[in-house]
Amino acid sequence: MNTKIWLSSPHMGGTEQNYIKEAFDANWIAPLGPNVNGFENDLERYLGQDKNVACLSSGTAAIHLALVQLGVILNDEVICQTFTFCGSSNPIAYQGATPVFVDSESETWNMCPKHLETAIKDRISKGIKPKAIIIVHLYGMPSKIDELLKVALKYKIPVVEDAAEALGSTYKGRQCGTFGDFSILSFNGNKIITTSGGGAMVCNTEEDKKQTIFYATQARDNASHYEHSKIGYNYRMSNISAGIGRGQMEVLDKHIGLRRDMNAFYVNLFKGVKGVEVQKQPNSDFYSNFWLSCILIHADAPFTKAQFQSVMEDANIETRPLWKPMHMQPVFEGALYFGDKLSEGLFKKGLCLPSGSNLEQKDLDRITKVVNDLL
Repeated sequence: MNTKIWLSSPHMGGTEQNYIKEAFDANWIAPLGPNVNGFENDLERYLGQDKNVACLSSGTAAIHLALVQLGVILNDEVICQTFTFCGSSNPIAYQGATPVFVDSESETWNMCPKHLETAIKDRISKGIKPKAIIIVHLYGMPSKIDELLKVALKYKIPVVEDAAEALGSTYKGRQCGTFGDFSILSFNGNKIITTSGGGAMVCNTEEDKKQTIFYATQARDNASHYEHSKIGYNYRMSNISAGIGRGQMEVLDKHIGLRRDMNAFYVNLFKGVKGVEVQKQPNSDFYSNFWLSCILIHADAPFTKAQFQSVMEDANIETRPLWKPMHMQPVFEGALYFGDKLSEGLFKKGLCLPSGSNLEQKDLDRITKVVNDLL
């Protein structure tokens, strides 16, 4: 049996254990320490724009704390991209708020600015102004930031930018994760760099960073004893995880290049194959890290989505359907949704393909053979 070709497995650079050893040697086995501070500084330098970064236990935790700090409470409404992972939307429910889902546009597969404005107008006409907007850069592809922020500014609604999949992606030369009132990153095991599990909040001010850390460390007030005037959470990143992150930052740009090479591989592999469409950047404003390379298999393709998945599975090669839209999920049954079902079509036709920066030529040869045999 051939070894498994995974969709996106961790790819270590080699120096991660140096930072971990330093943490062990100094006994910094805690959610604070030199690696946490160092990793935050590394990210701040990489992102630019004078941002302030707080490292947390996950990207989902970061979205949750963003909503907390934006004052989202019981029965508020929060607009969220429907075509995304549940980590974008579940924190809305944590706060007892109600999600309002907005469909995608066809060029980036991210939130459609026109549907966004339609949703806002509808909710305001019902006497309910949304408290926040959560936009996502799906699979590493930057969303139409300028158009989305223009709508948000018009109606004075703050934006939470979910860049969990888009570290290293840029829009008009500016790093994704620097556009929101709060922005978030993820370092889960399958992301472009990993800390095993972890995430970060990107803040516009040092005060917002301090407030994020306050909430992430059980909201302990400044007192000699344990005093709490607000509800807090255990969301801070450990010094060990941050050490992995520091080593990963040393290879981030290299890994982005390798992911983009994987996308080019699939473009070439499916070149001339009728009905198979590889996701691409709309124009030069968009620079995707191509965290995952994705295809759409249309009705006129020489094989069906099910056939493609089957032969890949038989060859021990992982594929995965595109995200099932949140408005179609049982847990959000009956939620408000604004759009034209484009995301439903993407879910029906689309697959994510192996995209890891650690794939070798022999892996590409196996993938090529399976596709060519199917054709």
